[in-house]
Amino acid sequence: MNGVGTRSETTDGQAGTGAGARVVAEVRGLRVWAGERLLVDGLSLQLHAGRVTALVGPSGSGKTTTGLALLGQAPAGAQLECEALPDVKGAYVPQHPAAVLNPARRAGALLYEIAARQERASGGRRRGRRAAVHARVRRALEAAQLSGEHSTGEPLLRRFPHQLSGGQQQRVVLAQALLLGARVVVADEPTTGQDAVTKRRIVAELRSVARQGIAVLLLTHDLDVVGELADEVVTMREGRVVGSSQEWEPPSPRATPAIARAAAPAPSGTATDLFRVRVEAARYRDRDSGTVCALRDVRLAIPTGQSVAVVGRSGSGKTTLGRCVTGLHRDWAGEVGFDGTEALPRNVRSRTPAQLAAVQYVFQDARGAFDEHRPVLAQVARTAVRLRGARPQEAAEEARATLARVGIDDGTAARLPGHLSGGQLQRAALARALLARPRVLVCDEVTSGLDPGARAGVLDLLAGLSTSDGMRLLLITHDLETASLAHRTAVLDGGALVEEGETRTVLAAPQHPVTDALVRAWRPPR
Repeated sequence: MNGVGTRSETTDGQAGTGAGARVVAEVRGLRVWAGERLLVDGLSLQLHAGRVTALVGPSGSGKTTTGLALLGQAPAGAQLECEALPDVKGAYVPQHPAAVLNPARRAGALLYEIAARQERASGGRRRGRRAAVHARVRRALEAAQLSGEHSTGEPLLRRFPHQLSGGQQQRVVLAQALLLGARVVVADEPTTGQDAVTKRRIVAELRSVARQGIAVLLLTHDLDVVGELADEVVTMREGRVVGSSQEWEPPSPRATPAIARAAAPAPSGTATDLFRVRVEAARYRDRDSGTVCALRDVRLAIPTGQSVAVVGRSGSGKTTLGRCVTGLHRDWAGEVGFDGTEALPRNVRSRTPAQLAAVQYVFQDARGAFDEHRPVLAQVARTAVRLRGARPQEAAEEARATLARVGIDDGTAARLPGHLSGGQLQRAALARALLARPRVLVCDEVTSGLDPGARAGVLDLLAGLSTSDGMRLLLITHDLETASLAHRTAVLDGGALVEEGETRTVLAAPQHPVTDALVRAWRPPR
């Protein structure tokens, strides 16, 4: 098939081309429109039982739209046309899993419902049905790398989705897909938001899923994952297939972003230019278990023009820390603020427009941070009007210029959020925060949904803001390559700060077992 190439070895190391593998899903001549815009143009694709097909390309190239089409679905407001659509039991694991999890139900509720329905359908005896249901759920949790995962002693599945990290949400959705017995799994950026250790486990699990005879369509910009998993590679650009795996090559190495060159040990700030973070405790309430502590005794200081990376396993408290800093977490004790000034109110609702502008947060789930009914440009511009008192016309011009800096052109900015890819929305969310002209920018996995080229561009932009504009950066990330660009790195585990120091020292000679495990998974010994 044009545009599809095959590796010379399968994922289990045996030679083969996959020619004998059964086709379980196929689309021919796929075309998808959103209004007058063509999202996918004449694409044909086959998925084979037991094989992993990687669909790669820059943000906005049509990967997610194609993946949904293989399941007979189309993005909201889009029209789909195809010569042949698959009729197969499939499951979609989205890039932003919170969108498909019911916020009013505990994470495990649907898992047990699915397992109970399957057990009834199998005709098993009623007496042993409860134990059989729990066994099905346990196997799905093990397959999705969730078995036995706890935080402060509370089982993960008893929490609500908003009490889970992005990586935990993603694995809950994967467990649902596996429980449903899908013959096709469309995994949309499955390693996005995952720490290095969990990322390697997810890669191993997707390989295991394929070995069970399930066809896996991997939508990703992570070239390392493509190299480890893919049997076939399809490269897309602007809605079309443009190359096979034989023609596909990772982007050539580029110059290290400027922030890395500035990440040598820097002089400590003076008494008036530090942004201090002190979280004595951050809690959330569980209806059955009472109060659960998500963070305890975390202290950071960020001088002007410097950056601190916060890393750790999924669920370690990284996002909770960012939400405390920006006043979005409800129940916490401590203090954040600039030396020489009054501490910022702990609740965002009590902060003045100037205080809101001073500390801005770029969410990991960018789609959930936008109003689906208003154009992206209008929402970005509104930040300058609301927080800085800019005139609407001036704000719109500044918004266009800032969006262009992050790679979003005027035509894309004029669309509704639902018509942008996850990577495009992440960049738009960054532009919106920058329009506030913050003194502190909290970036929660800000590069996780970006292809390598866009990622490098965003890191270069952040480098300029830090070194030239004097902005302080708090980089919450699972990616130690991104963390390596910061001046200092802090490592969280189980809600506690277990290691903190100059980045080059922390990553070169980790002192804590958790840090050591993360570094080894990121940079395994050869």
